[in-house]
Amino acid sequence: MHTDGRPALKDASTYVRVGLDARTYDILIGPGLIAECGGRIAALRPGARVGIVTDGNVAERHLPAVVAALEAAGLTPKVVMVKPGEGSKSFDTFRHVLDELLAARIERRDLVLALGGGVVGDLAGFAAAALRRGVDFVQVPTSLLAQVDSSVGGKTGINSRFGKNLIGAFHQPILVIADTDALDTLPLREFRSGYAEVVKYGLIDNAPFFAWLEHKWGEVFEGGPARIEAIATSCAAKADVVARDEKETGDRALLNLGHTFGHALEAGAGFSDRLLHGEAVAVGIAQAFRFSASQGLCAPEDATRVTAHLKAVGLPTRIADIPGELPDTDGLMALIAQDKKVSRGALTFILARGIGKSFIAADVDPAAVRAFLDAERR
Repeated sequence: MHTDGRPALKDASTYVRVGLDARTYDILIGPGLIAECGGRIAALRPGARVGIVTDGNVAERHLPAVVAALEAAGLTPKVVMVKPGEGSKSFDTFRHVLDELLAARIERRDLVLALGGGVVGDLAGFAAAALRRGVDFVQVPTSLLAQVDSSVGGKTGINSRFGKNLIGAFHQPILVIADTDALDTLPLREFRSGYAEVVKYGLIDNAPFFAWLEHKWGEVFEGGPARIEAIATSCAAKADVVARDEKETGDRALLNLGHTFGHALEAGAGFSDRLLHGEAVAVGIAQAFRFSASQGLCAPEDATRVTAHLKAVGLPTRIADIPGELPDTDGLMALIAQDKKVSRGALTFILARGIGKSFIAADVDPAAVRAFLDAERR
């Protein structure tokens, strides 16, 4: 740690600070950080027990290195294993994680470590929020989606049969360790899925970043400085919004660009591998821009440009791109009505007046949404 409070990092690494007064924490971004995680966590909670929540796929790749780093720093790791996939964001798995953490005697001065992608991070964070009425937790995200989005900002939760992320809590981590080397073993489909969340930040309010991604996306996929820059830019954008609006009472809702349509499609696909979260967001972003264009809010050329970029990187952009059966328009409208941004039955969407000009649209006409979805399915 530097004397001015900045974390000491290797030359290739960087960090982003999430400013929340007494609950301020750092997001460390760069290669080789998993090997250093023990010392960094011990500096915050010396001698703690650490309940590591992870899944079988991630454990095979990264768990031995995490356990070794924690033990070398004088910490006591206890591993809680869950099944890979969105299906683990359930009441049954939530109960299992809590029982295992209690059996491991994780106490209030100990902490939970989420090692994995967005599913593990959301689940472990919610368990940490509930365990003994709240214990600290650290995020070690191993997917691009988790590194740029779900590990930052304190949103934790599980799914319900009524929709995605409808049960949860705001519970901020005390540290996020985003080791970019972990992305080298990520399947291409999962990397693409996470990239949808990177694109989102350019489309919300940073048109130059979107233009940079149009030219640099290949380098982001390949790794190296461009990847670190894209992750850091995304994290800085989210950190800025979270610092202003931690509990999503105002403009933090902008971070849900693409998510109202996307979550409905994800639920309609049964929260399965048919449609990964980022793939659903990609379709949802394209739909948000096409719907905005259909309502005269943005130029059709903007919607075309957004769709073209998402397609160029291999992401789905239309309902027809999703394999298998999906609910009809009535079914999708019912799922949209369960969205967390709905207020007393009024539909709220994140729409756009152009690239980098997204806004919160309250009380959107359901008839217009229904007509749009009917047209999308033809």
